[in-house]
Amino acid sequence: MKPHKSKSIPDSFAHALNGIRLTVARERNFKIQIAFAIVAAIVCIILPVDFFHTFMVMYAIFFVLCMELINTAVEAIVDLYCGKNISPLAKIAKDCSAGAVLLASVQAVLVAVMVARHILIY
Repeated sequence: MKPHKSKSIPDSFAHALNGIRLTVARERNFKIQIAFAIVAAIVCIILPVDFFHTFMVMYAIFFVLCMELINTAVEAIVDLYCGKNISPLAKIAKDCSAGAVLLASVQAVLVAVMVARHILIY
């Protein structure tokens, strides 16, 4: 059986958007991260945040969201393969992908703190 390939660019975008939609629907943490992203974007608009610092905040936000999408994919693959009989290696895969999201989130918080410090100092 040949793997399913998108036949057109609009199909590819539709599949990608469907992945984001499914993650929003299934993952509580993704919803929380989106809420924080919206707040951060609003703060960057309201406060005198220059282009570079706004870019850094947006980059950090999208990095966290991308890591959460990858984490969701890893968890789905592991669950599909293992079912309820999770092996130690499957646990490592799930824990490591969750750890990647945690590190990305910590990095985003550090960016926010550094940008806030910059605004308060200057």
